[in-house]
Amino acid sequence: LPGSPRWGGDLASVLGQAEEEALVLERGGANGIIVENFGDAPFRIGQVAPETVAAMTLAIARVRQATALPVGVNMLRNDARSALAVAAVTGAAFIRVNVHYGVMAADEGLVQGEAFETLRQRRALDAEVQILADVLVKHAVPLGPVDLGLMARETAYRGLADGLIVTGPVTGQPPKADDVALARQAVPDRLLLVGSGVDASNARELLAQADGAIVGTSLKYGGVVASRIDPERVK
Repeated sequence: LPGSPRWGGDLASVLGQAEEEALVLERGGANGIIVENFGDAPFRIGQVAPETVAAMTLAIARVRQATALPVGVNMLRNDARSALAVAAVTGAAFIRVNVHYGVMAADEGLVQGEAFETLRQRRALDAEVQILADVLVKHAVPLGPVDLGLMARETAYRGLADGLIVTGPVTGQPPKADDVALARQAVPDRLLLVGSGVDASNARELLAQADGAIVGTSLKYGGVVASRIDPERVK
């Protein structure tokens, strides 16, 4: 997006690709779509730049016009308030928050949950936007020993997340099936998604204890995360 190190100078092309890939996902049988500024790496913690918010708003609006599927917003890294604002304005259905409750150490620094601010902003905007929160998110580690089940319960019942996401250590790597089962046992009454590393070979095992999965890498040409979405892999 504009302002990022790899910005190519053509926002119309970016928006066109967003629409094209949304249609591929819809035709291939996806249940929903997440739009995120994944190409803007390296990320910073907290509030993104105004130009990022502006460009993401255009992208979400474009995808919302192209498809009837629920659309979500993820603003990397961990800008829940901007994501919520974009979702409220565009009519998106949900946001993904990497650290909604608690503190994690990431390569960008300490990522602190802002559940207090996010929930109050949602109330102030009167926005029917669901909050899907990661539990011990990928590309980050806790500051000390932690119980995944306890963290899941805290995120759901104290952080008031509407759904939980369990990931592996990094993008493209799956979580342990036992971790998914532990989160489900700890929080039986919330939507539970597997957030990384799901492909045709492990979907049956990982989804045995989850309601669905966020699938990215394995839908790309050659299974390469930086590639475009492959319609055949989606099917």
